[in-house]
Amino acid sequence: MEERPSIVLIMTDTQGVNVIGCYGRPEMKTPNIDRLASEGIKFERAYTCCPVCGPARSSIFTGNYPHTTGVLANNLPLGMNIKTIGERLHDAGWHTVYIGKWHLSGTDYFDDGRCPPGWDPEYWYDGRCYLEELTVEERLLWRQKLRTPEDIHRYGITEEFTWAHRCSNRAIDFLSKQSGESPFLLVVSYDEPHGPSTCPPPFCDMFKDFEYKLGENVRDPLLNKPEHQREWAEHAGLPRDKETLKNPMYFGCNSFVDYEIGRVLEAIEKYAPDALVIFTSDHGTPLLSHGLSSKGPAMYDETTRIPFIVKWKGRIPKGKVCEHPVSHINIAPTILEAAGLDVPPFLEGRSILSTFFDPEVKPNDYIFMEFTRYEVNHDGWGGFQPIRCVFDGRYKLVINLHYMDELYDLKKDPQEMINLIDSPEHVEVRDHLHDKILEWMDETRDVFRGPIWERRPWRKKRRMGWNGSGKTRPRRDDGYEPRVLLYETGLPVEKWEYEKK
Repeated sequence: MEERPSIVLIMTDTQGVNVIGCYGRPEMKTPNIDRLASEGIKFERAYTCCPVCGPARSSIFTGNYPHTTGVLANNLPLGMNIKTIGERLHDAGWHTVYIGKWHLSGTDYFDDGRCPPGWDPEYWYDGRCYLEELTVEERLLWRQKLRTPEDIHRYGITEEFTWAHRCSNRAIDFLSKQSGESPFLLVVSYDEPHGPSTCPPPFCDMFKDFEYKLGENVRDPLLNKPEHQREWAEHAGLPRDKETLKNPMYFGCNSFVDYEIGRVLEAIEKYAPDALVIFTSDHGTPLLSHGLSSKGPAMYDETTRIPFIVKWKGRIPKGKVCEHPVSHINIAPTILEAAGLDVPPFLEGRSILSTFFDPEVKPNDYIFMEFTRYEVNHDGWGGFQPIRCVFDGRYKLVINLHYMDELYDLKKDPQEMINLIDSPEHVEVRDHLHDKILEWMDETRDVFRGPIWERRPWRKKRRMGWNGSGKTRPRRDDGYEPRVLLYETGLPVEKWEYEKK
Protein backbone atom coordinates (compact mmCIF):
# COMPACT_ATOMS: atom_id res chain seq x y z
CA MET A 1 0.00 0.00 0.00
CA GLU A 2 1.16 3.50 -0.78
CA GLU A 3 2.29 4.99 2.51
CA ARG A 4 0.95 8.50 1.91
CA PRO A 5 -1.97 8.29 -0.51
CA SER A 6 -4.05 11.23 -1.66
CA ILE A 7 -7.74 11.08 -0.79
CA VAL A 8 -10.80 12.75 -2.31
CA LEU A 9 -14.13 12.82 -0.47
CA ILE A 10 -17.06 13.96 -2.59
CA MET A 11 -20.46 14.47 -1.00
CA THR A 12 -23.89 15.80 -1.80
CA ASP A 13 -26.77 17.01 0.34
CA THR A 14 -30.23 15.41 0.52
CA GLN A 15 -29.51 12.57 -1.89
CA GLY A 16 -30.61 9.13 -0.76
CA VAL A 17 -30.19 5.87 -2.62
CA ASN A 18 -33.76 6.29 -3.92
CA VAL A 19 -32.58 8.84 -6.53
CA ILE A 20 -29.40 7.19 -7.83
CA GLY A 21 -29.21 4.96 -10.87
CA CYS A 22 -26.84 2.29 -9.61
CA TYR A 23 -29.00 1.80 -6.52
CA GLY A 24 -31.95 0.70 -8.62
CA ARG A 25 -33.20 3.97 -10.10
CA PRO A 26 -31.71 4.16 -13.62
CA GLU A 27 -34.37 6.65 -14.67
CA MET A 28 -32.75 9.27 -12.40
CA LYS A 29 -29.87 9.83 -14.87
CA THR A 30 -26.80 9.74 -12.64
CA PRO A 31 -24.25 8.25 -15.08
CA ASN A 32 -21.12 9.54 -13.33
CA ILE A 33 -22.02 8.17 -9.91
CA ASP A 34 -23.06 4.93 -11.60
CA ARG A 35 -19.72 4.70 -13.39
CA LEU A 36 -17.87 5.31 -10.15
CA ALA A 37 -19.71 2.32 -8.66
CA SER A 38 -18.67 0.16 -11.62
CA GLU A 39 -15.04 1.13 -10.99
CA GLY A 40 -15.07 0.41 -7.26
CA ILE A 41 -17.29 -0.86 -4.44
CA LYS A 42 -20.90 0.11 -3.84
CA PHE A 43 -22.14 -0.27 -0.27
CA GLU A 44 -25.80 -1.30 -0.29
CA ARG A 45 -26.49 -0.70 3.39
CA ALA A 46 -24.82 2.58 4.29
CA TYR A 47 -26.44 4.91 6.83
CA THR A 48 -26.10 8.41 8.14
CA CYS A 49 -25.48 8.94 11.86
CA CYS A 50 -28.30 11.50 11.97
CA PRO A 51 -30.86 12.48 9.29
CA VAL A 52 -30.08 16.21 9.55
CA CYS A 53 -27.32 18.14 7.74
CA GLY A 54 -25.16 19.56 10.54
CA PRO A 55 -25.14 16.57 12.91
CA ALA A 56 -24.54 14.18 10.00
CA ARG A 57 -21.59 16.20 8.76
CA SER A 58 -20.08 16.42 12.23
CA SER A 59 -19.86 12.62 12.28
CA ILE A 60 -18.48 12.33 8.75
CA PHE A 61 -15.58 14.68 9.45
CA THR A 62 -14.73 13.63 13.01
CA GLY A 63 -15.56 9.95 13.45
CA ASN A 64 -17.69 10.78 16.47
CA TYR A 65 -21.44 10.76 17.00
CA PRO A 66 -23.36 14.05 17.19
CA HIS A 67 -23.88 13.63 20.93
CA THR A 68 -20.07 13.75 21.24
CA THR A 69 -19.28 16.44 18.66
CA GLY A 70 -21.80 18.82 20.24
CA VAL A 71 -23.64 19.29 16.94
CA LEU A 72 -27.01 18.13 18.25
CA ALA A 73 -28.89 20.18 15.66
CA ASN A 74 -28.36 22.48 12.72
CA ASN A 75 -26.65 25.79 13.51
CA LEU A 76 -24.60 24.43 16.39
CA PRO A 77 -20.78 24.45 16.13
CA LEU A 78 -18.33 21.62 16.64
CA GLY A 79 -17.01 21.42 20.18
CA MET A 80 -13.70 23.22 20.61
CA ASN A 81 -11.92 19.99 21.54
CA ILE A 82 -13.31 18.05 18.57
CA LYS A 83 -10.76 17.63 15.80
CA THR A 84 -11.67 17.03 12.16
CA ILE A 85 -9.90 14.77 9.68
CA GLY A 86 -8.69 17.99 8.08
CA GLU A 87 -6.78 18.95 11.21
CA ARG A 88 -5.46 15.45 11.79
CA LEU A 89 -4.17 14.95 8.25
CA HIS A 90 -2.87 18.51 7.96
CA ASP A 91 -0.78 18.02 11.08
CA ALA A 92 0.57 14.79 9.60
CA GLY A 93 1.76 16.51 6.43
CA TRP A 94 -1.21 16.34 4.06
CA HIS A 95 -2.38 19.32 2.03
CA THR A 96 -5.98 19.54 3.21
CA VAL A 97 -8.58 21.38 1.15
CA TYR A 98 -12.30 21.81 1.77
CA ILE A 99 -14.56 23.24 -0.94
CA GLY A 100 -18.30 23.74 -0.52
CA LYS A 101 -21.00 23.39 2.09
CA TRP A 102 -19.69 23.05 5.66
CA HIS A 103 -22.66 23.66 7.97
CA LEU A 104 -20.57 23.30 11.13
CA SER A 105 -19.61 26.86 12.09
CA GLY A 106 -22.67 27.39 14.28
CA THR A 107 -23.63 30.64 12.56
CA ASP A 108 -26.25 29.99 9.90
CA TYR A 109 -27.02 27.81 6.90
CA PHE A 110 -24.30 29.44 4.81
CA ASP A 111 -21.59 29.54 7.56
CA ASP A 112 -19.32 32.52 8.16
CA GLY A 113 -16.82 32.53 5.31
CA ARG A 114 -13.93 31.79 7.68
CA CYS A 115 -11.73 28.76 7.14
CA PRO A 116 -11.67 26.42 10.19
CA PRO A 117 -8.40 25.00 11.54
CA GLY A 118 -6.73 22.37 9.40
CA TRP A 119 -7.98 23.45 5.98
CA ASP A 120 -6.28 25.60 3.33
CA PRO A 121 -7.79 29.13 3.39
CA GLU A 122 -6.89 29.65 -0.28
CA TYR A 123 -9.50 27.11 -1.38
CA TRP A 124 -12.08 27.48 1.40
CA TYR A 125 -15.44 28.15 -0.24
CA ASP A 126 -18.49 27.81 2.01
CA GLY A 127 -21.94 29.25 1.37
CA ARG A 128 -21.06 32.73 2.53
CA CYS A 129 -18.07 32.82 0.18
CA TYR A 130 -20.42 31.97 -2.67
CA LEU A 131 -23.02 34.54 -1.60
CA GLU A 132 -20.40 37.26 -1.41
CA GLU A 133 -19.74 36.71 -5.11
CA LEU A 134 -23.41 37.46 -5.85
CA THR A 135 -25.20 40.78 -5.93
CA VAL A 136 -28.17 41.33 -3.62
CA GLU A 137 -30.46 40.75 -6.58
CA GLU A 138 -28.70 37.49 -7.44
CA ARG A 139 -28.94 36.28 -3.84
CA LEU A 140 -32.69 36.84 -3.80
CA LEU A 141 -32.95 35.25 -7.20
CA TRP A 142 -31.20 32.09 -6.00
CA ARG A 143 -33.09 31.80 -2.75
CA GLN A 144 -36.59 32.84 -3.83
CA LYS A 145 -37.25 33.07 -7.56
CA LEU A 146 -35.89 29.96 -9.26
CA ARG A 147 -38.64 27.48 -8.42
CA THR A 148 -39.55 26.11 -11.85
CA PRO A 149 -37.88 25.30 -15.18
CA GLU A 150 -39.66 28.33 -16.58
CA ASP A 151 -37.98 30.53 -13.97
CA ILE A 152 -34.57 29.18 -14.96
CA HIS A 153 -35.17 30.13 -18.57
CA ARG A 154 -36.78 33.46 -17.70
CA TYR A 155 -33.71 34.63 -15.80
CA GLY A 156 -31.18 33.01 -18.13
CA ILE A 157 -29.55 30.84 -15.46
CA THR A 158 -26.49 28.92 -16.63
CA GLU A 159 -24.27 26.43 -14.85
CA GLU A 160 -21.75 29.20 -14.16
CA PHE A 161 -24.28 30.83 -11.82
CA THR A 162 -24.56 27.82 -9.51
CA TRP A 163 -22.68 27.05 -6.32
CA ALA A 164 -22.08 23.50 -7.54
CA HIS A 165 -20.30 24.60 -10.70
CA ARG A 166 -18.09 27.04 -8.84
CA CYS A 167 -17.19 24.32 -6.32
CA SER A 168 -16.21 22.00 -9.16
CA ASN A 169 -14.11 24.72 -10.76
CA ARG A 170 -12.13 25.23 -7.57
CA ALA A 171 -11.66 21.50 -7.11
CA ILE A 172 -10.44 21.08 -10.68
CA ASP A 173 -8.08 24.01 -10.24
CA PHE A 174 -6.61 22.43 -7.12
CA LEU A 175 -6.23 19.03 -8.75
CA SER A 176 -4.57 20.51 -11.83
CA LYS A 177 -1.82 21.99 -9.67
CA GLN A 178 -0.82 18.76 -7.94
CA SER A 179 2.63 17.47 -8.74
CA GLY A 180 2.24 14.17 -6.95
CA GLU A 181 5.12 14.95 -4.61
CA SER A 182 2.98 15.44 -1.50
CA PRO A 183 -0.32 13.80 -0.50
CA PHE A 184 -3.56 15.70 -0.19
CA LEU A 185 -7.04 15.37 1.24
CA LEU A 186 -9.62 17.12 -0.93
CA VAL A 187 -13.26 17.43 0.18
CA VAL A 188 -15.78 18.60 -2.42
CA SER A 189 -19.08 19.20 -0.64
CA TYR A 190 -22.05 20.09 -2.83
CA ASP A 191 -25.20 21.71 -1.46
CA GLU A 192 -27.12 20.27 -4.39
CA PRO A 193 -29.66 18.70 -4.86
CA HIS A 194 -30.85 20.30 -1.59
CA GLY A 195 -33.44 23.02 -2.10
CA PRO A 196 -33.83 25.39 -3.82
CA SER A 197 -32.42 22.77 -6.24
CA THR A 198 -31.14 25.30 -8.73
CA CYS A 199 -30.11 23.67 -12.00
CA PRO A 200 -29.53 25.05 -15.49
CA PRO A 201 -30.67 23.69 -18.85
CA PRO A 202 -30.80 20.96 -19.93
CA PHE A 203 -31.20 19.57 -16.41
CA CYS A 204 -34.12 21.78 -15.41
CA ASP A 205 -36.02 20.47 -18.44
CA MET A 206 -35.10 16.78 -18.26
CA PHE A 207 -37.77 15.88 -15.71
CA LYS A 208 -40.57 18.31 -16.62
CA ASP A 209 -42.94 15.49 -17.54
CA PHE A 210 -41.30 12.78 -15.45
CA GLU A 211 -43.33 10.93 -12.82
CA TYR A 212 -41.35 9.24 -10.08
CA LYS A 213 -42.86 5.90 -9.05
CA LEU A 214 -43.63 5.86 -5.34
CA GLY A 215 -43.57 2.91 -2.97
CA GLU A 216 -46.57 1.61 -1.12
CA ASN A 217 -45.45 3.34 2.08
CA VAL A 218 -46.71 6.68 0.75
CA ARG A 219 -50.09 5.36 1.92
CA ASP A 220 -48.85 4.38 5.38
CA PRO A 221 -51.73 5.31 7.75
CA LEU A 222 -49.21 5.55 10.64
CA LEU A 223 -51.75 3.92 12.95
CA ASN A 224 -49.23 1.84 14.86
CA LYS A 225 -46.48 4.41 14.63
CA PRO A 226 -45.18 7.19 16.93
CA GLU A 227 -47.56 10.07 17.52
CA HIS A 228 -45.11 12.68 16.33
CA GLN A 229 -45.03 11.07 12.88
CA ARG A 230 -48.80 11.44 12.54
CA GLU A 231 -48.55 15.08 13.63
CA TRP A 232 -45.71 15.62 11.17
CA ALA A 233 -47.65 14.05 8.31
CA GLU A 234 -50.75 16.08 9.17
CA HIS A 235 -48.70 19.28 9.18
CA ALA A 236 -47.03 18.38 5.87
CA GLY A 237 -50.43 17.81 4.29
CA LEU A 238 -48.96 15.70 1.50
CA PRO A 239 -51.27 13.67 -0.75
CA ARG A 240 -51.51 10.09 0.46
CA ASP A 241 -53.22 8.51 -2.55
CA LYS A 242 -50.61 9.17 -5.23
CA GLU A 243 -48.63 6.55 -7.09
CA THR A 244 -46.19 8.97 -8.70
CA LEU A 245 -44.48 12.25 -7.86
CA LYS A 246 -43.52 15.21 -10.05
CA ASN A 247 -40.62 17.36 -8.87
CA PRO A 248 -38.69 18.55 -11.94
CA MET A 249 -36.33 20.89 -10.11
CA TYR A 250 -35.19 18.40 -7.45
CA PHE A 251 -34.83 15.55 -9.91
CA GLY A 252 -33.13 17.82 -12.42
CA CYS A 253 -30.73 19.12 -9.80
CA ASN A 254 -30.06 15.54 -8.74
CA SER A 255 -28.83 14.84 -12.26
CA PHE A 256 -27.05 18.20 -12.47
CA VAL A 257 -24.92 17.51 -9.39
CA ASP A 258 -24.02 14.15 -10.94
CA TYR A 259 -22.75 16.10 -13.95
CA GLU A 260 -20.65 18.31 -11.68
CA ILE A 261 -19.30 15.26 -9.87
CA GLY A 262 -18.37 13.87 -13.27
CA ARG A 263 -16.25 16.95 -13.96
CA VAL A 264 -14.30 16.39 -10.74
CA LEU A 265 -13.94 12.65 -11.36
CA GLU A 266 -12.50 13.41 -14.79
CA ALA A 267 -9.95 15.75 -13.19
CA ILE A 268 -9.05 13.10 -10.61
CA GLU A 269 -8.44 10.59 -13.39
CA LYS A 270 -6.23 13.10 -15.19
CA TYR A 271 -4.23 14.58 -12.32
CA ALA A 272 -4.49 12.11 -9.40
CA PRO A 273 -5.52 8.70 -10.78
CA ASP A 274 -4.15 6.80 -7.80
CA ALA A 275 -6.16 8.73 -5.19
CA LEU A 276 -8.66 7.02 -2.93
CA VAL A 277 -12.08 8.38 -3.91
CA ILE A 278 -15.06 8.25 -1.54
CA PHE A 279 -18.57 9.38 -2.46
CA THR A 280 -21.51 9.79 -0.10
CA SER A 281 -24.36 12.12 0.90
CA ASP A 282 -25.27 13.51 4.31
CA HIS A 283 -28.81 12.06 4.27
CA GLY A 284 -31.73 11.30 2.00
CA THR A 285 -35.29 12.62 1.74
CA PRO A 286 -38.67 10.86 2.11
CA LEU A 287 -40.19 11.76 -1.28
CA LEU A 288 -43.69 11.39 0.23
CA SER A 289 -42.89 8.07 1.95
CA HIS A 290 -44.95 7.62 5.12
CA GLY A 291 -46.52 11.01 4.36
CA LEU A 292 -43.45 12.83 5.66
CA SER A 293 -41.66 15.88 4.29
CA SER A 294 -37.89 16.34 4.26
CA LYS A 295 -35.44 14.86 6.73
CA GLY A 296 -36.16 14.94 10.44
CA PRO A 297 -37.08 12.79 13.46
CA ALA A 298 -37.73 9.48 11.71
CA MET A 299 -35.36 6.63 10.92
CA TYR A 300 -36.99 5.28 7.78
CA ASP A 301 -34.59 4.15 5.06
CA GLU A 302 -35.64 6.83 2.59
CA THR A 303 -34.01 9.42 4.85
CA THR A 304 -31.25 7.50 6.63
CA ARG A 305 -29.91 5.16 3.94
CA ILE A 306 -27.34 6.98 1.88
CA PRO A 307 -25.07 6.23 -1.10
CA PHE A 308 -21.55 5.16 -0.23
CA ILE A 309 -19.14 4.28 -3.03
CA VAL A 310 -15.36 3.95 -2.96
CA LYS A 311 -12.76 3.66 -5.71
CA TRP A 312 -9.04 3.13 -5.33
CA LYS A 313 -7.41 2.30 -8.62
CA GLY A 314 -5.26 -0.80 -8.43
CA ARG A 315 -5.96 -1.23 -4.70
CA ILE A 316 -9.57 -2.34 -4.31
CA PRO A 317 -11.72 -4.55 -6.54
CA LYS A 318 -13.89 -3.10 -9.29
CA GLY A 319 -17.63 -3.47 -9.69
CA LYS A 320 -18.19 -5.13 -6.31
CA VAL A 321 -21.10 -4.73 -3.91
CA CYS A 322 -20.93 -4.90 -0.11
CA GLU A 323 -24.15 -5.95 1.59
CA HIS A 324 -22.95 -5.40 5.16
CA PRO A 325 -24.14 -2.33 7.09
CA VAL A 326 -21.73 0.60 7.28
CA SER A 327 -22.05 4.10 8.66
CA HIS A 328 -20.75 7.63 8.28
CA ILE A 329 -19.05 7.01 11.62
CA ASN A 330 -16.64 4.71 9.75
CA ILE A 331 -15.38 7.33 7.28
CA ALA A 332 -12.90 9.35 9.38
CA PRO A 333 -11.11 6.35 10.95
CA THR A 334 -10.96 4.65 7.55
CA ILE A 335 -9.32 7.71 6.01
CA LEU A 336 -6.81 7.81 8.86
CA GLU A 337 -5.90 4.15 8.45
CA ALA A 338 -5.68 4.51 4.67
CA ALA A 339 -3.28 7.39 5.26
CA GLY A 340 -1.14 5.16 7.46
CA LEU A 341 -1.98 7.14 10.60
CA ASP A 342 -3.05 5.92 14.01
CA VAL A 343 -6.77 5.98 14.78
CA PRO A 344 -7.01 7.62 18.22
CA PRO A 345 -9.21 5.88 20.81
CA PHE A 346 -11.35 9.01 21.08
CA LEU A 347 -12.91 8.22 17.70
CA GLU A 348 -16.12 6.27 18.18
CA GLY A 349 -16.12 4.84 14.68
CA ARG A 350 -13.93 2.01 13.50
CA SER A 351 -12.04 1.75 10.25
CA ILE A 352 -13.54 -0.40 7.52
CA LEU A 353 -10.46 -0.35 5.28
CA SER A 354 -10.30 -4.15 5.31
CA THR A 355 -13.75 -4.22 3.73
CA PHE A 356 -12.52 -1.91 0.96
CA PHE A 357 -10.05 -4.64 0.03
CA ASP A 358 -12.56 -7.47 0.48
CA PRO A 359 -16.29 -6.57 0.46
CA GLU A 360 -17.10 -9.92 2.07
CA VAL A 361 -15.48 -8.78 5.33
CA LYS A 362 -18.21 -7.71 7.74
CA PRO A 363 -17.11 -4.35 9.20
CA ASN A 364 -19.84 -3.74 11.79
CA ASP A 365 -22.18 -5.95 13.76
CA TYR A 366 -24.43 -2.96 14.39
CA ILE A 367 -24.70 0.61 13.21
CA PHE A 368 -26.30 3.37 15.28
CA MET A 369 -28.24 6.54 14.53
CA GLU A 370 -29.61 9.38 16.62
CA PHE A 371 -31.72 12.52 16.56
CA THR A 372 -32.05 15.36 19.06
CA ARG A 373 -33.63 18.29 17.28
CA TYR A 374 -33.72 19.70 13.77
CA GLU A 375 -32.39 23.20 14.41
CA VAL A 376 -31.75 25.60 17.26
CA ASN A 377 -33.14 28.62 15.40
CA HIS A 378 -36.73 27.35 15.32
CA ASP A 379 -38.97 24.67 16.79
CA GLY A 380 -40.04 23.01 13.57
CA TRP A 381 -40.13 19.23 13.22
CA GLY A 382 -41.44 18.94 16.75
CA GLY A 383 -38.54 20.66 18.48
CA PHE A 384 -36.77 18.34 20.92
CA GLN A 385 -37.30 14.78 19.68
CA PRO A 386 -34.76 12.44 21.32
CA ILE A 387 -34.32 9.27 19.27
CA ARG A 388 -31.76 6.48 19.31
CA CYS A 389 -31.66 3.70 16.72
CA VAL A 390 -29.76 0.51 15.95
CA PHE A 391 -29.66 -1.60 12.78
CA ASP A 392 -28.09 -5.05 12.50
CA GLY A 393 -28.48 -5.58 8.77
CA ARG A 394 -32.02 -6.93 9.05
CA TYR A 395 -33.82 -5.51 12.08
CA LYS A 396 -34.06 -1.83 12.93
CA LEU A 397 -35.03 -0.76 16.46
CA VAL A 398 -35.98 2.87 17.02
CA ILE A 399 -36.39 4.27 20.53
CA ASN A 400 -38.54 7.42 20.36
CA LEU A 401 -38.09 8.62 23.92
CA HIS A 402 -41.30 10.69 23.97
CA TYR A 403 -43.49 8.33 21.98
CA MET A 404 -44.06 4.80 20.74
CA ASP A 405 -40.98 2.83 19.75
CA GLU A 406 -40.51 0.96 16.46
CA LEU A 407 -39.09 -2.35 15.27
CA TYR A 408 -38.91 -3.29 11.60
CA ASP A 409 -37.82 -6.42 9.77
CA LEU A 410 -36.33 -4.95 6.61
CA LYS A 411 -35.94 -8.38 5.03
CA LYS A 412 -39.68 -9.10 5.08
CA ASP A 413 -40.87 -5.49 5.23
CA PRO A 414 -38.47 -3.24 3.29
CA GLN A 415 -41.11 -0.50 3.15
CA GLU A 416 -41.15 -0.37 6.98
CA MET A 417 -44.91 -0.51 7.21
CA ILE A 418 -45.31 -3.06 10.02
CA ASN A 419 -44.19 -1.98 13.47
CA LEU A 420 -43.20 -5.14 15.40
CA ILE A 421 -42.44 -3.44 18.70
CA ASP A 422 -45.16 -5.38 20.55
CA SER A 423 -44.84 -8.60 18.54
CA PRO A 424 -44.49 -11.63 20.88
CA GLU A 425 -42.47 -13.43 18.19
CA HIS A 426 -39.85 -10.67 18.16
CA VAL A 427 -39.27 -10.11 21.88
CA GLU A 428 -35.84 -11.72 21.86
CA VAL A 429 -34.46 -9.73 18.91
CA ARG A 430 -36.11 -6.54 20.17
CA ASP A 431 -34.64 -6.80 23.65
CA HIS A 432 -31.24 -7.77 22.30
CA LEU A 433 -31.14 -4.67 20.10
CA HIS A 434 -32.40 -2.59 23.00
CA ASP A 435 -29.45 -3.78 25.08
CA LYS A 436 -27.10 -2.78 22.26
CA ILE A 437 -28.50 0.76 22.20
CA LEU A 438 -28.05 1.09 25.94
CA GLU A 439 -24.50 -0.25 25.79
CA TRP A 440 -23.64 2.10 22.91
CA MET A 441 -25.04 5.13 24.73
CA ASP A 442 -23.02 4.24 27.81
CA GLU A 443 -19.78 3.47 25.97
CA THR A 444 -19.90 6.67 23.92
CA ARG A 445 -20.79 8.79 26.96
CA ASP A 446 -24.05 9.93 25.38
CA VAL A 447 -24.93 13.10 27.27
CA PHE A 448 -28.63 12.11 27.24
CA ARG A 449 -28.18 8.56 28.54
CA GLY A 450 -30.04 7.44 31.66
CA PRO A 451 -32.54 4.92 33.04
CA ILE A 452 -35.44 6.42 31.08
CA TRP A 453 -34.08 4.86 27.88
CA GLU A 454 -34.34 1.35 29.28
CA ARG A 455 -37.80 1.61 30.90
CA ARG A 456 -40.01 1.30 27.87
CA PRO A 457 -43.71 0.27 27.89
CA TRP A 458 -42.71 -3.07 26.38
CA ARG A 459 -39.79 -3.67 28.78
CA LYS A 460 -40.37 -2.22 32.21
CA LYS A 461 -37.83 -4.26 34.14
CA ARG A 462 -35.63 -1.88 36.11
CA ARG A 463 -31.91 -2.48 35.87
CA MET A 464 -30.25 0.92 36.06
CA GLY A 465 -30.48 2.83 39.28
CA TRP A 466 -29.43 6.30 40.35
CA ASN A 467 -25.87 5.55 39.19
CA GLY A 468 -27.00 4.36 35.79
CA SER A 469 -24.75 1.55 34.58
CA GLY A 470 -22.43 2.07 37.52
CA LYS A 471 -19.53 3.07 35.30
CA THR A 472 -17.40 6.18 35.01
CA ARG A 473 -16.00 6.64 31.53
CA PRO A 474 -13.25 9.28 31.17
CA ARG A 475 -12.74 11.04 27.86
CA ARG A 476 -10.40 8.99 25.71
CA ASP A 477 -7.16 10.34 24.25
CA ASP A 478 -7.47 12.21 20.98
CA GLY A 479 -3.81 12.89 20.28
CA TYR A 480 -4.13 16.62 20.98
CA GLU A 481 -5.11 17.21 24.58
CA PRO A 482 -3.33 16.04 27.74
CA ARG A 483 -4.52 12.74 29.14
CA VAL A 484 -7.50 13.44 31.39
CA LEU A 485 -7.10 13.34 35.16
CA LEU A 486 -9.19 11.15 37.45
CA TYR A 487 -11.42 13.16 39.78
CA GLU A 488 -10.65 11.00 42.83
CA THR A 489 -6.85 11.22 42.52
CA GLY A 490 -5.94 14.14 40.26
CA LEU A 491 -3.65 11.71 38.42
CA PRO A 492 -3.82 10.67 34.76
CA VAL A 493 -6.42 7.98 34.10
CA GLU A 494 -5.06 4.49 33.64
CA LYS A 495 -8.07 3.03 31.82
CA TRP A 496 -11.25 4.17 30.08
CA GLU A 497 -13.73 2.64 32.53
CA TYR A 498 -14.02 2.75 36.33
CA GLU A 499 -16.64 1.40 38.69
CA LYS A 500 -18.80 4.19 40.02
CA LYS A 501 -18.85 4.13 43.80
